[in-house]
Amino acid sequence: MMTLQASKTVTDVDKVDLDKPIFDSQAFRLNDERAAIIATARELGQTVFAGRAGTYDRDATFPTENYRDLHRAGLLGIAIPKKHGGLGADYQTYAIAAAELGRYCGATALTWNMHVCSTLWSGPLADDLDMDGPTRAEHEHRRAVHYKRIVADGAVYSQPFSEGGAAAAGGVAFGTEAKPVKGGWIVNGKKIFASLSGHADYYGVLCTEIVEGEKASRRNTLYLALPAKAGGVSVVGDWDPLGMRGTVSRTLLFKDVFVPEDAALMPRGVYFQAAMRWPHMFLTLSPTYVGLAQAAYDFTVRYLRGEVPGTPPVKRRMYPTKQIAVAQMQIKLEQIKAIWFQAVTEACANPTKEQVLRAYAAQYSAMEGANEIATLAIRTCGGQAMLKSLPLERIYRDSRCGSLMLPWTAELCLDRIGREALYETGESDD
Repeated sequence: MMTLQASKTVTDVDKVDLDKPIFDSQAFRLNDERAAIIATARELGQTVFAGRAGTYDRDATFPTENYRDLHRAGLLGIAIPKKHGGLGADYQTYAIAAAELGRYCGATALTWNMHVCSTLWSGPLADDLDMDGPTRAEHEHRRAVHYKRIVADGAVYSQPFSEGGAAAAGGVAFGTEAKPVKGGWIVNGKKIFASLSGHADYYGVLCTEIVEGEKASRRNTLYLALPAKAGGVSVVGDWDPLGMRGTVSRTLLFKDVFVPEDAALMPRGVYFQAAMRWPHMFLTLSPTYVGLAQAAYDFTVRYLRGEVPGTPPVKRRMYPTKQIAVAQMQIKLEQIKAIWFQAVTEACANPTKEQVLRAYAAQYSAMEGANEIATLAIRTCGGQAMLKSLPLERIYRDSRCGSLMLPWTAELCLDRIGREALYETGESDD
């Protein structure tokens, strides 16, 4: 079984004044096991990842060293069941741990989400879904293969999703197609903004299985782990974005890639069932932005107190305008934390309408609110805060990317909240 041992590559944890948790374990009723996993993520983020984040951002390079540390700390297997050697964390625990990582390196937290979802979806989430006995046994056998790679070897999985159309938002079938052949499938297609491209060991690709004589359907979505070194897999294009530069989200191409049957991360039909019955599976990008919101607030408080390393010890906290701005940031941060914590805590199969609406609202609040706080932080701290030698400028750019994240962009959240609040299932104005 994995053990919780954070790397001390850069700084000895015992010599660091560790930040307080975003979600205090007593106030938010987190048990000791959950709190320990989350504390490991926070300590690793603060003592190791924070010091590297600026380099990954400046050079738009993937945080490979961070992934070695995540493996050593057991966090690559955070959502893998304990019987398979993982930490066995539930959805809430993973989400809060991801927020703590996002607080110190947004790109690492966001790409870690892509990796963890391959285990979260095939693990505790799939356990909530309907499968007959033989299908469940087959799934148990297959996921054990994937989990062993991660736990034993530190294999990194990704989750390329977007294709440039409506598929990633759940509107149509995925354009990437899998044609059944003896022993597996032949996959053709492409994924854009594919985080970890060129750096993952396996790409967890969502694609449409081609059924002879049938129109492409979302019901036939497959979730397949394609080896990065498989013939026909290529990475193309440059990567020089505004923010989240360390995610290295280039374009993936698949040309006649053979994928064996054991590569399936979910059995036939189970991904579609999950998308219909477990909507909180699409909320997992938001923890990174909760962490960024906290990071912007933390920086502002330290800056105004004259405590930011690399800056003169000049206090600016005595000015009423600064105090009011910090108050506004604190209120916004607590609002984000409250609705988001409630949403990730009640994540489950078959949620109520109110729970789904709350999940949309939590996503919108985190993705937009993080940038609102970062924007106010820059205005409050002044021109020096825009220097690339300080983290706030990076936090601002990273936080601006959140509202664009499929499948629940800020625009889609507003659209769905408004429509689903006003219409019951099957209702129309005809």
